[in-house]
Amino acid sequence: MTAYQALLERLPGEPRTWLVTGVAGFIGCNLLETLLKLDQRVVGLDNFATGHRRNLESIRAAVTPTQWARFRFIEGDIRDLPTCRAACAGVDYVLHQAALGSVPRSLEDPITTNAANIDGFLNMLVAARDAGVARFVYAASSSTYGDHPDLPKVEDRIGRPLSPYAVTKLVNELYAEVFARAYGFRAIGLRYFNIFGPHQDPEGAYAAVVPRWVAAMIRGEPVYINGDGETSRDFCYIANAVQANLLAATTQDPEATDQVYNVAVGDRTTLNDLFRAIRDALAGRFPHLRDLQPIYRDFRPGDVRHSQADIGKARRLLGYAPTHRIAEGLREAMDWYVADLAPGR
Repeated sequence: MTAYQALLERLPGEPRTWLVTGVAGFIGCNLLETLLKLDQRVVGLDNFATGHRRNLESIRAAVTPTQWARFRFIEGDIRDLPTCRAACAGVDYVLHQAALGSVPRSLEDPITTNAANIDGFLNMLVAARDAGVARFVYAASSSTYGDHPDLPKVEDRIGRPLSPYAVTKLVNELYAEVFARAYGFRAIGLRYFNIFGPHQDPEGAYAAVVPRWVAAMIRGEPVYINGDGETSRDFCYIANAVQANLLAATTQDPEATDQVYNVAVGDRTTLNDLFRAIRDALAGRFPHLRDLQPIYRDFRPGDVRHSQADIGKARRLLGYAPTHRIAEGLREAMDWYVADLAPGR
């Protein structure tokens, strides 16, 4: 039995109160669903800047009325310290997912990205510290590796940031480290690598590649690849990210806290291979896709060329064991993608 399997068996008999910031977003609502199905109490905070009310309604439909009654939602902004304090009151664990993601967004509007990702993060740290929460787990980012050339990426070797977004995520890690040294408040950061899965928004200029391509294919729209398609990423299914959050929040190993961890699967998939995998997964339902070819355009500023994680540290200290590689993740997510993104939706 893995550490995560043991945790899933134990949690329903040990209900705790969890705060999920960014609860209406992609990762946040998946955390909400998992926690409610484990009979946990959840406080959710979101300002709907990038999250959606429809995600919360979808989770409500997926759980029982009794489980949904254990959820309390606060509409508010992490840039407001009193709101953060109210959200942290009486909470055992904080899963801080709220942020303004996207490298391109940060290049276009670094001021707003900084306000949400640094000012908001500091507010949450202060509020959680003062509320005496048992564990603060936050969404870090693989963008922190910047221009460091080594593959796979190892947590203690990073380069120079390549975007304002990457700067904000690096500052989050520095603040967490300082809070551990100055106040004894020990947090855990999770460097996500290209998370994908149900409830990920395909719309808008900053949409992630997997839902954006799935939506374009089933709607008969062009599929664009930035660069030559040989850029590679360590695509990680959402179930793996949920596992990492729950293991990090509940670990009893003192050595495992005040750390950052890669959250990925340790694979490297090129954009060309990803395109073919999505096209082939959909072709049985949408025959027009069998001969579809992508349209190549310029490389995107601020993007790293290759990314792949070493997940040995998370395996060793957290007991993290990914359950889905990219093929399994796409297979599991495809029914949701088709139902949610088909023409007319």
